Amino acid sequence: MKKEDFYFDLPEELIAQDPLEDRSGSRLLVLNKETGEIAHHVFRDVIDYLNPGDCLVINDTKVIPARLIGSKVGTDAKIEILLLKRRENDVWETLVKPGKKAKPGTKIQFGEGLLTGEVIDVVEEGNRLIQFTYDGIFEEILDQLGQMPLPPYITHQLKDKNRYQTVYAKHSGSAAAPTAGLHFTPELLEEIQKKGVQIAHVTLHVGLGTFRPVKVENIMEHHMHSEFYQIEASEAEKINRAKEEGHRVICVGTTSCRTVESAAGDDGKLRECSGWTDIFIYPGYKFKILDCLITNFHLPESTLIMLVSALAGREHVLGAYEEAVKEKYRFFSFGDAMLIQ
Repeated sequence: MKKEDFYFDLPEELIAQDPLEDRSGSRLLVLNKETGEIAHHVFRDVIDYLNPGDCLVINDTKVIPARLIGSKVGTDAKIEILLLKRRENDVWETLVKPGKKAKPGTKIQFGEGLLTGEVIDVVEEGNRLIQFTYDGIFEEILDQLGQMPLPPYITHQLKDKNRYQTVYAKHSGSAAAPTAGLHFTPELLEEIQKKGVQIAHVTLHVGLGTFRPVKVENIMEHHMHSEFYQIEASEAEKINRAKEEGHRVICVGTTSCRTVESAAGDDGKLRECSGWTDIFIYPGYKFKILDCLITNFHLPESTLIMLVSALAGREHVLGAYEEAVKEKYRFFSFGDAMLIQ
């Protein structure tokens, strides 16, 4: 299977730069995964496609303001850091720009010394391990100094940081938002529950691997970055019960999908668990838990369009994308949504 099999032509003006004022007012393309049939709706209409007894799985990770702009101690050269993974004892794996200025031993200060970091090692793909020192609570300092790590195709910072968080974001740790969840409002979630749909929370801390392009021609040679996930017993039980009773499991976003598919046992059941996953889902994959998916429109040749193609078939997905381009849907993180059922 080749990377170019997942290419489609996307006009740049369809890349959404800002979120809509009303989260649930975005558009919703509904794709029938068996027939390829397409219907056009507004996102809040998603409730009409959910049935009592179904289980909606949401990823309650919270994006941290992981982008820090600092200066090299001694030369005052500007250095930008992106926090990727928290290790032990205030050590983080980071992406540093420019990397050549960040050899081991380099010290960087942020916010006039409120936070100081020292590069202690170089790890895979040139990422740096940085040991931070500070007085107080790290999360509070980060909140004060950090910026939201928006995807590379968003060209400006947000006025309101919270628009890059889902309304149910709870557990801090992501370098990117699980963007399919950005369409939900508290009111819509309440209506969904009133209809008799169970809502199960899982956590997967989204890494920047989400935006990492597939560079190999043969997609099976692509390696995913690992991301931390967690499922509590009560939430696993909700998902298992829906399956056992013949109802559907509808994942909100590719991250929720990858969490439940990573955690499923050989018996097709979920249990309380946590760990790291580098699962890569592409056509030919047999889903163990997921029945339907709510997702945004993804980049050409990305691992995400490969995942949705595994669910609905490449032809159906590319046909739906072609229709979305024709109908001028908004693409990527702040764009419109798609329900594959």
